[in-house]
Amino acid sequence: MTTALRTLPGPGPLPQARTDQTDPYVFHSRRLREGCRLEDTSRFSDDVWNLAPAMLKKHERRFILDFTLIPASHRQVGKELCYAMLSGSVPAGEERPAVGTIRTAFTEHIRFLRWAAARDLPLDTVTGRDLEDFQRFLAKSLPAVGARQGARAGVRKFWLWRASLPSGALRFDPRHVEGWGEATGQGAYENATQRIPEEILGPLFVWAMRFIDVFSADILAADRAWRTPPLTTAEPHVYGDLPVLLRAWLDDRIAAGRPLPAWRGKASTNAIAIALGRNRISLARYRHMIDEAAVLIGTAPQTVSDQPIRSRLDGEPWIEAILADHTERDGLAALARMLQDACYLVLAFLSGARDSEIKHLKRGGLTIERDADGTPYRWKMHSLAFKAEDDPAGVPAVWNIGEPAARAIRILEQLQPAGSEFLFTRLQHSPGVKADAVSQVLTSGATNARLNTFAAWINGYCERNGRTDGIPDVDGRTWHLKNSQCRRTLAWFIARRPGGVIAGALAFRHHCVQVFEGYAGTSESGFRAEVESEQALARGEHLMAAIDAHEHTDLTGPAAEEAARRLEAFGTRARFQGKVVLDDNRLRRLMAKHDPAVYPGEYITCVHDHAKALCERARRGRTEGLPDHGGCKPLACRNIALTPENTAAWQREVDRITHRLASRPTLPPLLRHRLESRRAEIAAFLLENTTVPESA
Repeated sequence: MTTALRTLPGPGPLPQARTDQTDPYVFHSRRLREGCRLEDTSRFSDDVWNLAPAMLKKHERRFILDFTLIPASHRQVGKELCYAMLSGSVPAGEERPAVGTIRTAFTEHIRFLRWAAARDLPLDTVTGRDLEDFQRFLAKSLPAVGARQGARAGVRKFWLWRASLPSGALRFDPRHVEGWGEATGQGAYENATQRIPEEILGPLFVWAMRFIDVFSADILAADRAWRTPPLTTAEPHVYGDLPVLLRAWLDDRIAAGRPLPAWRGKASTNAIAIALGRNRISLARYRHMIDEAAVLIGTAPQTVSDQPIRSRLDGEPWIEAILADHTERDGLAALARMLQDACYLVLAFLSGARDSEIKHLKRGGLTIERDADGTPYRWKMHSLAFKAEDDPAGVPAVWNIGEPAARAIRILEQLQPAGSEFLFTRLQHSPGVKADAVSQVLTSGATNARLNTFAAWINGYCERNGRTDGIPDVDGRTWHLKNSQCRRTLAWFIARRPGGVIAGALAFRHHCVQVFEGYAGTSESGFRAEVESEQALARGEHLMAAIDAHEHTDLTGPAAEEAARRLEAFGTRARFQGKVVLDDNRLRRLMAKHDPAVYPGEYITCVHDHAKALCERARRGRTEGLPDHGGCKPLACRNIALTPENTAAWQREVDRITHRLASRPTLPPLLRHRLESRRAEIAAFLLENTTVPESA
């Protein structure tokens, strides 16, 4: 769950509007980035407007508006519209769009104005028939329905902002044109982002956690070695000392059969100088000695340090060595980026935070709450939220995350140098990184590209090492990962849990349940039917396995006999000529027609009978439905049956309460009384409904 606190000041002052409006600064009503001055920003008369000073999010690319892409006959109205959206008067019912949104819409403005200029159509002369012609133009040039929708939305801006367009605007709302728009086949709130298929998500998440829990120790050790300056000594006072040291070092390598460290195929004088604690320039005069030794024992790619690989995968070192050449597949730069990407995946999927929110995570953004014994029980991630917030610079927000996500944050803090504030700053040893680059934090596009590189590295690693747990194809094609898919997929999993839609609406900071349901998938998209079908199939497989093992005869509790009767009848229908057929399609049909209404759970097995169900009493006016696990009262309901696993779960609960009561310091009287009452209630329940000893 995220909780936004609206107390963060903006990164810079709001510029003062100019009184001279003949050639205004286009950002005079916009907050600027820290360190930017209004006097250094673009004016209306400029043909190219630099948007960077007003782009407040760290992870955004620095865009421009290039008006030379618009024909001269329609360039002025294009400028007027963009200026109005940036700093002009906002029409009633509209909101001032974000700078990035304006840049996205600018592409559609170019498309429409070029089309109008090619037909010599001033905007105030465009008719409904002309817009019908534009629709036909879109149908030919843009195959995707969503792209055509975006193009039409861009056209409508020339009507909505008409009061700010003295050079000409549409004289009517394009929505009134017959046939404007087209059906998408999706519900009103449907989110079009694809979910990551489970066959992709499973191995992808496993490998991400391997990087965090297994590989990270070696990568971080190599990173520390790379950051640590080499130890050097002063030049020897005795002339001729260096060749003696070099010869002794080379002889040791030759005797041990250890190849010389090489840089891109050639023995590295720099690596040898570091090993000797000397200057590589002085060592260069003895290059012939190094080359002679290389002929005898060969070379091997230079490693970051001489430390051996300590982490193991299936009992073997997960990699031979971490190389110093950052362009290599197994080089430090590549592996460090993989580790950063693994942390991103875990945070994105387990927190539900948006890409912009993760990219603004800073050092110290993790807090841990502990109980009286010092045991952690809650982990919180602190960052900034932007969407639907009043402050374009973001407001502080908090996400409750799991312990694996907390481990990812700790890894990121170690991966960044001490002076780096943001945890998704580009790593220093990555090729092409510049200290004065405009965008130091990874952009969304860069993250998308790196996620797919991460998946490709996994498959390459599996292929080289004969492993079968790589990332599979989907329908014969490589799945293309995007950062937005993580949040979308998490919504799907949350919504499948009892009470998940409400929990998801809170966790995703949506203003209503319907918005979250559309995010996870609407009824119109088959979301509910798909969830119910998957749950019924999984439950049917579980029940059939229990029937085959005759576990339904070991049930205890008030509904044990009814459960055994239902499951025996269900098993009889499932059997064909003495065999149990577990074909998915047949099992789905069987569950649809003869569902025994038995719902296995951790603590109880619900043998649902609407007339007896205590959870149903809260559903006023309803006469049927599935059991409400969120409102279950297992110690009192008569629909309860217990498996041996259920009984063991209750016993573990009793043991936890006993341990808590015995803890020090002594619990407050009221809490102690409640725990003792709870333990006594569970003990009485087990005594009545199981055959466990009374001491339990």
